[in-house]
Amino acid sequence: MKRSLLICALLSATASSYALADAGLDLAKAKNCLACHSVQNKVVGPAYKDVAAKFAGQKGAEDMLVQKVLKGSTGAWGAIPMPPNPQVSDAEAHTLVKWILSLK
Repeated sequence: MKRSLLICALLSATASSYALADAGLDLAKAKNCLACHSVQNKVVGPAYKDVAAKFAGQKGAEDMLVQKVLKGSTGAWGAIPMPPNPQVSDAEAHTLVKWILSLK
């Protein structure tokens, strides 16, 4: 019985991470984030895996990054500013940032 519960818990966690990956990538495509970013390589802005590595385990990172997505930022990754993204809702920004922070 314990083994069955453990297997169910693992499958549920795996399914959740796949759902987040699909939702995050789909949202990044839909909101045109990939015009300046990529998962693996620097484009205009940093690679998402580099953002995930920089902020891994930092308390408050999600909320701080959500604000950067919504309001834009300057100087965090060099001289090129990230413009604000008024087409992204607060909920969408949280989904995007959770996905980015989940990348390895």
